[in-house]
Amino acid sequence: MAHQRSVFDIIGPVMIGPSSSHTAGAVRLGALARAIFGGQPQSAEIVLHGSFASTGTGHGTDLALVAGLLGMSPDDPRIPDAFAEAEAAGLSISFASDDLGEVHPNTARLTLRGPEEREMLVQGCSVGGGDVLVTRIGEFDVEVSGELPVLVVAHHDQPGVIAGVTAVLAAEGVNVASMEVSRERRGASALMIIETDNPVGAGSLDELRKVAGVTDVRTVPAV
Repeated sequence: MAHQRSVFDIIGPVMIGPSSSHTAGAVRLGALARAIFGGQPQSAEIVLHGSFASTGTGHGTDLALVAGLLGMSPDDPRIPDAFAEAEAAGLSISFASDDLGEVHPNTARLTLRGPEEREMLVQGCSVGGGDVLVTRIGEFDVEVSGELPVLVVAHHDQPGVIAGVTAVLAAEGVNVASMEVSRERRGASALMIIETDNPVGAGSLDELRKVAGVTDVRTVPAV
């Protein structure tokens, strides 16, 4: 039987602002970047590309991205005051416009920094109707929509790591919806992006960190 679209599929998400791509999508993109980073950063350098750069300020894209980084949802009434909220929360923000190449016109690149000189680049786009796609984490090309929980596993490119990770997930009964593995080069750093049907528990995260070759593990909830 064909899937029947609901009224919510047609009108899109409830949001604060004039455009689902520039506002609701931008909030979700900021929230997804925050989740991938592992919490609220202390500073964010945001580069806007294409339509985001040319019309983003008028549509509130800048406010929406900051709101997402603060953990707000697209219908949060505080979005128009996101800059003041960021200042109060100790989040330093800077914006620039640039041509990021052959990417979606609603693209933003966020360089997030936190304690102990921790830094992460997250690039993604708002594809319409409030939907988003993270296309880059650090040096790795990825595809993360935020529709399902995601497990991000940084590791060395060596035999046995993928098998070790999937064995831990199987032991907990976590079903893998999709898996994407990227590496810098043979034997160098690599990244696993695993979408799962259900969140991974804290106990399994501890076990994943013990897998030989794994250097970092974090979970990203659906947003």
